[in-house]
Amino acid sequence: MQAAIPSDRRERIAALRFDYAAQPCEALSSCNLCGATRFVVLGHRDRYGFPAQAHACGRCGLVFLNPRLTPDAYGRFYEHVYRPLVSAFHGRLIDARTIQDEQRDYAADRAGFMRPFMPPGLTTLLDIGGSTGVVSAHVAGTFGLKGTVIDPAPLEVAEARRVGLETVTGLVEQHDFGGRRFDVVLICQTVDHLLDVAGTLRRVRELLTAQGRLFIDIVDFRAAYLRHWSLEEAVKIDHPYYLTEATMTAYLRRAGFEVLRTDYAADHLHVSYMCGPADPEPDALPPGDEVAALLREIRLVQNAPGPRA
Repeated sequence: MQAAIPSDRRERIAALRFDYAAQPCEALSSCNLCGATRFVVLGHRDRYGFPAQAHACGRCGLVFLNPRLTPDAYGRFYEHVYRPLVSAFHGRLIDARTIQDEQRDYAADRAGFMRPFMPPGLTTLLDIGGSTGVVSAHVAGTFGLKGTVIDPAPLEVAEARRVGLETVTGLVEQHDFGGRRFDVVLICQTVDHLLDVAGTLRRVRELLTAQGRLFIDIVDFRAAYLRHWSLEEAVKIDHPYYLTEATMTAYLRRAGFEVLRTDYAADHLHVSYMCGPADPEPDALPPGDEVAALLREIRLVQNAPGPRA
């Protein structure tokens, strides 16, 4: 079922004068997870009303924007548009300062989830998409780590620098860390924003020390579209990828990670994973019957009245 955008929200978004259709875009010809080339077009607009197509891989069920903004266009988007757009959507100011209270609560909660799986002797932390550094600083302080944040948004990186973290402004897919290695890597509410999930996870596996730990969480795509009974409400131009438990687990196994524990968040939307290094399983994929069931369910959501209608 396609949900109508409330008129006041539509007016706030229009006032930003961001012309998504005029931005430089790139088309994807193969699936980032499994490499297949047969896609299913699921939807034609996002929650903001922009003409963004969501495709699904017919082989593994990965959902992604196609076409999507180029890396340079995404860089400009995060610098100038992202926070104002999210603010317009929610009807309240959401910026590098106002999000910090929420980030502190999140950091304390996720550090508690991580604690049983943190062996002694860990010293360094890399936070990919680390925003204002609130989460990094809390996790680093809790476990005695030296923290580094990489994020494409300059204003948020500046906030991270203010709390004493080492910072890098940019996208992790494009930054060269040289020979550096990290004991702990955080990808907090960020993986959906990456342009190359598979490449990033492989790179993280290379960056991780032998006893290292990866924390990563996703917006569960199924939870998002079932919550509103709307595909469009679950799709947004700031998320190039839309992950389920099945596709995220396959990504982790293929990159060489063992899932130590999974956690369903109290918001009923996010799923967290605490991982350690393992041998890569390059053929790991979601079962075919699960992929078929996902596509049938999405089709049902698109065409049937919501459960409460």
